[in-house]
Amino acid sequence: MTSIAANLQKIEQQIATAAARAGRDSSEIRLLPVSKTKPPEAVLEAHAAGYRRFGENKVQEAQNKWEALREVADIEWAVIGHLQSNKAKYVARFATEFQALDSLKVASELDRRLQQEGRRLEVLVQVNSSDEDQKFGLPPQEVVTFAKQLDAFDALDVRGLMTLALFTDDTERIARCFKVMRQVQQELRDVTGKGWDELSMGMSGDFELAIEYGATCVRVGQAIFGNRLDPNAYWPGIK
Repeated sequence: MTSIAANLQKIEQQIATAAARAGRDSSEIRLLPVSKTKPPEAVLEAHAAGYRRFGENKVQEAQNKWEALREVADIEWAVIGHLQSNKAKYVARFATEFQALDSLKVASELDRRLQQEGRRLEVLVQVNSSDEDQKFGLPPQEVVTFAKQLDAFDALDVRGLMTLALFTDDTERIARCFKVMRQVQQELRDVTGKGWDELSMGMSGDFELAIEYGATCVRVGQAIFGNRLDPNAYWPGIK
């Protein structure tokens, strides 16, 4: 067993334990390996361990890996970082999922490009649950209004919400972010009558706590692949 496979197995057990503690079924929780800064070979190791979808923050890096691994037909890509509208054409071309929608301009451009490509895209709306100025995402109080406007975009398959919790060792403050997400999810369900079932929250340092608060997708990178590398070491000129 490779070290990546062993790490995945360990995290799967942690997910199962956290789910049991919360009275949940671990099958409800999706582990999204985040392969940013890692070479295609690392993705292939995780793929050999049974994983098919991988998260990337930067569009260019995701596209480069998609091109490098296109012969592996069942590998899918989730773009989980902020997207500028001028990069929407690339995401529309190769991504299966986009977890950081927080702009109608981006939604419109994605929809237009997806229509041209004859594709659909799974989408999560990013929420700034920690109320930090430097973070992307919608303020919680603006999510319902934003969500109502997404019905206009036929190529976007809106599944739920995503957040980055406060980066701190204070579990109570992290938990407050996750509570906000549950509240926003419930408000959306009440207002729209739709499920909004996906809650992508929790990373290497806090995914077990996120599961206790209803996370259905946890995004884990370093705990699977090890410390991040400099992407310039294998993707010359990447930004």
